[in-house]
Amino acid sequence: MTITYLDLTPQQRNCLRQLPLNGNHMVSGPPGSGKSLLAAQRAIMLALDGTATVLLTRSNLLRQALNPIVATLGPKDGSVRVATAHSWLAQWYGKDAPRGDDGWYDWSALYERAALTDPMTSSGLVIDEGQDLPPEFYRLCRLLDARATTVFADECQRLTDTQSTLAEIAKGLGSCTRHDLDGNHRNTRQIASVAAHFHTGPNLPSLPEREGPVPQVHRLAGAGATVDLVIGLAERHPRHSIGVIMNSTRGQFDLLTRLERRAPRLKPQMYTAEATSGRYRNLDLSRPGIVLVHRASAKGHGFDTVVVPDAHTDAATDPTSAALRMTYYVLATRARQELHFGYQGEHEPPLLAGLGGSIVLS
Repeated sequence: MTITYLDLTPQQRNCLRQLPLNGNHMVSGPPGSGKSLLAAQRAIMLALDGTATVLLTRSNLLRQALNPIVATLGPKDGSVRVATAHSWLAQWYGKDAPRGDDGWYDWSALYERAALTDPMTSSGLVIDEGQDLPPEFYRLCRLLDARATTVFADECQRLTDTQSTLAEIAKGLGSCTRHDLDGNHRNTRQIASVAAHFHTGPNLPSLPEREGPVPQVHRLAGAGATVDLVIGLAERHPRHSIGVIMNSTRGQFDLLTRLERRAPRLKPQMYTAEATSGRYRNLDLSRPGIVLVHRASAKGHGFDTVVVPDAHTDAATDPTSAALRMTYYVLATRARQELHFGYQGEHEPPLLAGLGGSIVLS
């Protein structure tokens, strides 16, 4: 079996090599440890060993990001498929798969179908950002009895209402070995230091060595100032990917309209999960430039520059809230080079006000 590794560190390579080709495995690591890249490589390894494999994500945008990696490095016979968990379950069950009240499925009905289905003993499942799938999904995986189910997850990055802890994932799968990744290969030390203020949980990841600009907090005098900030960053860094991560779809559309009116040459892109097709559903993530995404779709991605322009929408939320801190931990750790927070109003949102010397005010 010949494996072509793509930009992997020795620790990441060892992680892949130590994963048996059979059985259930969970790989846990902090943001920037390379879980998504390893998930793609794991799916390719299983396929090259003769196991038809599906690489699953909750997010359609993350599916779009992983698909080119698999297409470039994987076998050309279609033995690796990249899909969202929703679409894969709908295809497996059939077009009449019953839905539950939470937007997922009637899990009892799916369990009954699984009991009548032949085990997936010649197939493999690889799941990226597995903490965003519900515990019921992993019980179904156990019933389907795939040759190998590998989950890449970090429970400090949960952003959804239907989500799983690492313990719930392991319990759902039954017999499951755990492997831990360390290292942050995405952020600079300055960005990781800011993210550390938002971290929840007992084990704070170690800081990376790479240096970069100190993150900034901008007081924005309205939507026009937000446009000025984003255009300025795009013009200063024309080869950067600039992720503008927002708290509402309405806010995304408003900012997109203003950007296209002011600077159509920049050709900003926008993704919304509410779109079923077209320009707001299918993006070209290979080109530099501005990409507007909702917070719920940001996980698993990295951008050279990240802008969070609407921190004021969280001003009324308790700054000690674990959910809010987890959200900002995810947002901050998306940035590779520069991180910018913005807010409107007279006062900094309480969560940002506590950052002190870790950030520059402008």
